[in-house]
Amino acid sequence: MVDGTEIASLDDVPELGSYLFTAEDMFTNEEEVILVRCDDDPGVEAWVNNCPHESQRFDRGDGAAMRDGEIICPKHGSLFDSCTGECDNGEAAGTTLPTVEIVVDSGTVYLTDDDYTYLHEGPIDSDEGPGSTSHLSF
Repeated sequence: MVDGTEIASLDDVPELGSYLFTAEDMFTNEEEVILVRCDDDPGVEAWVNNCPHESQRFDRGDGAAMRDGEIICPKHGSLFDSCTGECDNGEAAGTTLPTVEIVVDSGTVYLTDDDYTYLHEGPIDSDEGPGSTSHLSF
């Protein structure tokens, strides 16, 4: 028995592209996370859905662009290894994607990262209004 929250079936993670879900971090901030296929065991990895260079979303709702086992940043074209999250080219060279811990058991992907709580499939709900807690007025 896996100690985690079920995210999706492994079959739901496309060979090219990504499976997008929303989780809450330990500070109650909503984060988008992507599952992508990887040649290394367990066959899938989870990454925060942002390029660390300029906070660009990889998956904007229709899957992350991928080529030859790498996630492509839509802004500058930097390539991130889908298994390690490392980038060695372009504007994001030298950065690594923030990992989210998962486990695959009997064809099901589970969120096991103590720093995240699964909320729902898909992107952050955008109809909640601004996320700012500022009380400044102009």
